[in-house]
Amino acid sequence: MSSQRRAELFLLSITIIWGSTFVITKSLLEAYPPYLYTAVRFLLSALILVPFFAKRIRATTRSAIRHGIVLGIFLFIGFVTQTVGLKYTTASKSAFFTGMLTVLTPIVHVIAQKYLPLQHRAIRVGNILGVALAGLGLYLLTSPVGGSFNVGDGLTLICALMFACYIVYLDYASSEPDMIQITFVMFLVCGLLASVFALGEEGVAVDFSTKYILAMLYLIVFATVITMALQNRYQGDTTPTRTAVIFAIEPVVAGIFAYVVRGEMIGVAGMIGGGMILLGLFASEFSDAVPVLRRNVTGM
Repeated sequence: MSSQRRAELFLLSITIIWGSTFVITKSLLEAYPPYLYTAVRFLLSALILVPFFAKRIRATTRSAIRHGIVLGIFLFIGFVTQTVGLKYTTASKSAFFTGMLTVLTPIVHVIAQKYLPLQHRAIRVGNILGVALAGLGLYLLTSPVGGSFNVGDGLTLICALMFACYIVYLDYASSEPDMIQITFVMFLVCGLLASVFALGEEGVAVDFSTKYILAMLYLIVFATVITMALQNRYQGDTTPTRTAVIFAIEPVVAGIFAYVVRGEMIGVAGMIGGGMILLGLFASEFSDAVPVLRRNVTGM
């Protein structure tokens, strides 16, 4: 198996885990404030890395710190806007608008590689077709039953833009020799920024019930430490656009969880949208094997 295929299988696996988090986070936010939730999640994620990678963390380079700070800022804005947005919208709609990073990532990438010192990546016809199918599929998946556009949807669109910037910048930062160092700095920056807002606006009163502890352990260990460490390690072995299309499957998983746990309906159009997302994923995945999909897009 090639390194690119292996990387994309890892990205698909972590996408499935991330898809399960919308319902869990939505439930937690009914009792706990969003900044404090974000602070606890990422500070503990950083702390978990210390006993396993203490020597490597102590040797963190200035370059890793710089990259980690930039990624941590993107991560903070992305997670906070998504988390606050979840207070005002449904789990399935949040997944749809977060999934718009699939559409935004190639746009951000084309702009970034013109003005920033990023490695040039060719965008192929298959990638564009995949993005188009995934974008339309994401719309059909949830918006027909989601109601009118609200403040939560707007915040989640900002989240999608920040995650698109995160994916593109991570492609640039993946040249670093030790991604654990970047991951630690990124978690720490995100957690500290969230702590500042939590202390200033929310206070720190939390009811540490069994439900809260179990949910946070899942979100911290599986949905943050393991998944983001894997993303930081393997995303550099594929392209930002292919990464974004793989991430498009996240709303499919989120929609299933939202239906089973919270009774949120996606309808026939939503099921068609889920199928279109999968078609978009396959169009991008097989862009190397099909001649018409393998052509580079002029000027990109």
